[in-house]
Amino acid sequence: MHSIGFVIFPGFQVMGFTAITAFEIANLVLGKPAYEVTLLSEAGGLVLSSAGFRVETQAFGSRTFDTVMFGASTTIEQVTPGLVRFVQQSMASSRRVAGPCTGAFVLAQSGVLDGRRATTHWLFAKELQERFPKVKVELDRIYIIDGPVWTSAGMTASIDLALAMIEKDHGLDTARTVARKLVVYHRRAGGQSQFSVLLEMEPKSDRIQAALEYARRNLKSVLSVEELAEIAHLSPRQFSRTFTAQTGQSPAKAVEHLRVEAARMLLEDSTHPIEVIARETGFADRERMRRAFLRTIGQAPQTVRRAGSISPT
Repeated sequence: MHSIGFVIFPGFQVMGFTAITAFEIANLVLGKPAYEVTLLSEAGGLVLSSAGFRVETQAFGSRTFDTVMFGASTTIEQVTPGLVRFVQQSMASSRRVAGPCTGAFVLAQSGVLDGRRATTHWLFAKELQERFPKVKVELDRIYIIDGPVWTSAGMTASIDLALAMIEKDHGLDTARTVARKLVVYHRRAGGQSQFSVLLEMEPKSDRIQAALEYARRNLKSVLSVEELAEIAHLSPRQFSRTFTAQTGQSPAKAVEHLRVEAARMLLEDSTHPIEVIARETGFADRERMRRAFLRTIGQAPQTVRRAGSISPT
């Protein structure tokens, strides 16, 4: 059985408990108690959450855990000397230590992120880098594994972190089944962007949203302005003008961004050849895809694939 110590503190954010739910569902999928989660705090007893309710915890002690996860909060607080000691103790005794979201600050203040790659919620990434210059912060990542240390982006990214742990412990099929039961995509690769192209564009009208959703589902098609305008029930000229006004970019540029996002996911979370990925996402050939990647994210597809293929240790 994998024992997990989940550390919380006054004002902790309850979204972090979604990772615990993933381990709970893994137990159901596996038909056995594969994971045992213990809530911990420095003093033990009831701990007040940011949502206003309290949960019961056990105090730090001599017990060791296979995995120790440090919860997050909506603000960055200075950690106590006792918490620093527990982080350092966990690094010495546990197989892996994780800091989802602002939990990365707990790890950083304890010195365990020095010289390591790490990520956090995009809102706090700049602050993490400024306060801890020895940490190699990568702000646009879902999660990062550097040796025994795992960090992730905020909010629902803790689910991705937990799914990655489940995959490491019990295989891809189990992690996929857990993801389906959680009604989430299996699974966003660690190197995937924290940002969604569709969310960033935020079209105001249903017509433009419908055209974007159609484009996302049909990336292999040509996706001309005329085709998208028909979906939006607008003339091509009116569609182009409205689309640009609402999203800040042309239809062609938006489609390219959608294709890059889809191709990036396939590069990081599959073993398909680059040529196949280029065809399936509408680039036609790898050279066109390479140029689009360089324009959009400043990296070639091969670089993205190498970055996303770092195996958990």
